[in-house]
Amino acid sequence: MSIRSRILKTIRPTPYLGRVSGHGHRNYSSAVASLETGLRDYESYRKSLNGGITHKALLVDAVGTLVVPSQPMAQIYRKIGEKYGVSFSEDEILRRYRRAYEQPWGRSRIRYVDDGRPFWQHIVSSSTGCSDSQYFEELYNYYTTDKAWHLCDPNAEKVFKALKKAGVKLAIVSNFDTRLRPLLRALNCDHWFDALAVSAEVAAEKPNPMIFLKACELLGVEAEDAVHVGDDRRNDIWGARDAGCDAWLWGSDVHSFKEIAERIGVEV
Repeated sequence: MSIRSRILKTIRPTPYLGRVSGHGHRNYSSAVASLETGLRDYESYRKSLNGGITHKALLVDAVGTLVVPSQPMAQIYRKIGEKYGVSFSEDEILRRYRRAYEQPWGRSRIRYVDDGRPFWQHIVSSSTGCSDSQYFEELYNYYTTDKAWHLCDPNAEKVFKALKKAGVKLAIVSNFDTRLRPLLRALNCDHWFDALAVSAEVAAEKPNPMIFLKACELLGVEAEDAVHVGDDRRNDIWGARDAGCDAWLWGSDVHSFKEIAERIGVEV
């Protein structure tokens, strides 16, 4: 849990009926201010231990944090599938996709084994009602290209270069199959990172803490010296904290990679 989250979690307004006195508001504001001062002091303390930075390593989620689909999934499933006889509406495809994706995957301990084809064949056929192998291959290969994805933050490269220059080690921690590496190469961002911990390669999926610990091992840092950033509270935040890492929720605790760098103590 991030230090700010730990501190502010202890502060709760007192339940009341009717008006809240000005005195109550002052007490609450004073408590928050005092604890935020403590946060700043703690971050300064960590920086004093680590040569001016709060963390020695930054772990980053891939889908939803580093990259996002360029078009809605259901739209692509339908567009590519039309010539193969897919007739479901985008709403129906999305509904069926969610239902299939949320079901337990009983054929292996993790969903993405190696290239993940068995899992994705099941998802595609369940979502669209089409089991045509050519349709699946076209769709599967599409999601390895730079047409299918784009970077969440256009300033990401500048920020990651600054973090590296400051000595912060960088890794991706992602539930993905073996297409992630060629995808990152297609987006020309694979060289930004010192290591990749991909679930299909390390045989552990978030929120299993083992995937975070593997990332730290690859970087040569202790879990307590790493912070993970991702957009999924269960997989990214809870999983990273169970591994002993700090964790910030993308879109809530932080909103850009520049903000992440600044919180770590690196100017961009």
